Amino acid sequence: MRIALHSEIRDGAVDGYRTNHARIPDALAATFTRIGIHDWTIWRSGHRLFHLVDCDDWDAAVEALKDDPADHAWQADIGRFVEVFRDADGDEGTAPLEQIWDLRAQTSS
Repeated sequence: MRIALHSEIRDGAVDGYRTNHARIPDALAATFTRIGIHDWTIWRSGHRLFHLVDCDDWDAAVEALKDDPADHAWQADIGRFVEVFRDADGDEGTAPLEQIWDLRAQTSS
């Protein structure tokens, strides 16, 4: 499955966020592979970040990360730069954004 997420960088933290994401810890990359996260790309517009995640099952991955030491360490570090995650309605939360349209789906039917 492919899902999108939206988060926001704290004021003045763009450079630090960018630097810390130049390479995530190898232990976290290994965790992602183990729990079925195959790709994760992040784009920035101002202080807004948009994430595209390819994974087997987003809800199962989130559940697996709850007790993962590599993810806990990463969240403690990267959390210095992230203000908030927002869901499809703009409320605080990490629920995936609503997909409105998909060219591939339209042209393959």
